[in-house]
Amino acid sequence: MFGFLERFVQAMESRGGLGPVLRYGKTFTRVHDPLMWRDTADALLREAGVHVIYHAVAMRALVDGGERVDGALLWTKEGPLEVRARVTIDASGDADMVAMAGLPSFVGDDGRVQNPTMIFRLQGVDVPRFLARHGADTIMGESVSAALREAHGSGAYRLPRVKIWIFPTTRPGELLCNCTRVMGPDGRELNTLMARDFTDAEIEGRLQVREYARFFRDRLEGCENSFVNDTGVQVGVRQTRQMKGVALLRNEDILAGRKSADGIARSPWPIELHAGAKPRVEWLLNDWYDVPYRCFVPERGEGLLAAGRCLSAQHEAVASARVTAQCFAYGHAIGHAAAICAKDGVEPRTLCGADLRVLLNRDGARLD
Repeated sequence: MFGFLERFVQAMESRGGLGPVLRYGKTFTRVHDPLMWRDTADALLREAGVHVIYHAVAMRALVDGGERVDGALLWTKEGPLEVRARVTIDASGDADMVAMAGLPSFVGDDGRVQNPTMIFRLQGVDVPRFLARHGADTIMGESVSAALREAHGSGAYRLPRVKIWIFPTTRPGELLCNCTRVMGPDGRELNTLMARDFTDAEIEGRLQVREYARFFRDRLEGCENSFVNDTGVQVGVRQTRQMKGVALLRNEDILAGRKSADGIARSPWPIELHAGAKPRVEWLLNDWYDVPYRCFVPERGEGLLAAGRCLSAQHEAVASARVTAQCFAYGHAIGHAAAICAKDGVEPRTLCGADLRVLLNRDGARLD
């Protein structure tokens, strides 16, 4: 991913907030410091003169006759705030504005979504010893999975996920842990669009964090003196509601590395499906696929674009398309698209993705 992401990466690196390249199975990834991320984002927003309103919640889409979205009604600590916009971008992750406007959407695979997770950070780790024992691949090997399986089966611990991912971070003595498989207390799959499910996911996620941390202290070399330093600010949501778009990113598009003339982002990330008993990963090797602009344009309705993981994509396709780097590329592209539409007084669906691609390439996105 290039373009704006390069600028963000450089700003993160200048603050010491981005770690080195790490092996992740058959590809590579990097770990960031979330505090440095916030500082970097704040600085870039201030520099650009953006009027930011934190801690505001969208209550209602402002729809002016027919199906044209003209902004949103927000709730702030001062009370309601009406924000009118020539173009509104739904970057909620949950297609909230799409739903509020009554535009077409869908939820996962006939309502089934990928499992949420609770990421956590483990401090007090002898990281060199841990790496010497378990290797540089952040996807833990079968020896760790076997130990988790045995510990869970014995009843001594509650460890529902045995294929886990552990990453050294930018901080000394710390590991970032992607380990939990969050289910409801009654064993049901959770959809965080539902208030009860979101609450259950938060509580269950933190309970599982404690169990995995206890297992690490007891059983993994280098973790004998470790402790939980932090968890995600909320449970990590992989998939909920998505916008039904003019185009649909299909499962086979990822596996075939399909290219598109109106592609506004490209991705080499595997299908990383968190559903059922264990994660399933299907790699895309030495190749990438394009994500078409039309996947961010609603099937019906004007004045609205989507960005982030609520794009129009099939269940398995979104398991690749939802991750961080791609979302940077979507934001770069959709921000440009919205600005063009606002400036020229045109609707997003009339914008040509191929023309937008040319502009993104001029901006350093390196899509060709």
